[in-house]
Amino acid sequence: MINEQLLHEFGAQIKEYTKNDFIFCEGENAKNYYQIIEGVVKMNNYNDVGKEFIQGIFYKAQSYGEPPLFIDVKYPANAVALSTVTVLVLPKIKLFKLLYEHPEIHLNITKSLAKRLHYKAIIASEISSHDPEHRVLRFLDYLKKDLAKIEGKFNFKVAHTRQQIADILGLRVETVIRVIKNLEKKNELQIIKRKIFR
Repeated sequence: MINEQLLHEFGAQIKEYTKNDFIFCEGENAKNYYQIIEGVVKMNNYNDVGKEFIQGIFYKAQSYGEPPLFIDVKYPANAVALSTVTVLVLPKIKLFKLLYEHPEIHLNITKSLAKRLHYKAIIASEISSHDPEHRVLRFLDYLKKDLAKIEGKFNFKVAHTRQQIADILGLRVETVIRVIKNLEKKNELQIIKRKIFR
């Protein structure tokens, strides 16, 4: 999202985390901008009975956890490494200096946050009012068409696991497994070496 060299020029530091490390926790003060160099990070919450809800999954060159920086609130979710992760970490005050000096980057961040708000609205609508099959298909189509900008049949490989899809959509993993098998039978997706293609 932000050029790595530019982040270094403004004082970003490289930090590494191992799988399952918490990068920050729900309720902590938001102090830094995080951008992934390598690895995968999820943002999640747990409800009162311990069920996980995944807010989002972020990959190489993506940033996460920015909204609280702009409105001075605490983190509403945890950020957890899903693999070995290397991130660039820039303190909030230095991020704001960068954005004032580079307004085009500020606009790009605004666009990115707007896309995430759009995604949240879609997911909230799907969870509240549709059957599991519709939810899964709509989510996969969002990943394919809205995020990856890919058209055509069976040429988008879904990076999410079945468990992650379940946790994002508020479903049981057994339900997601059954739905994916049914969708394959209906020729809505393909399974190749356990990977989902839409």
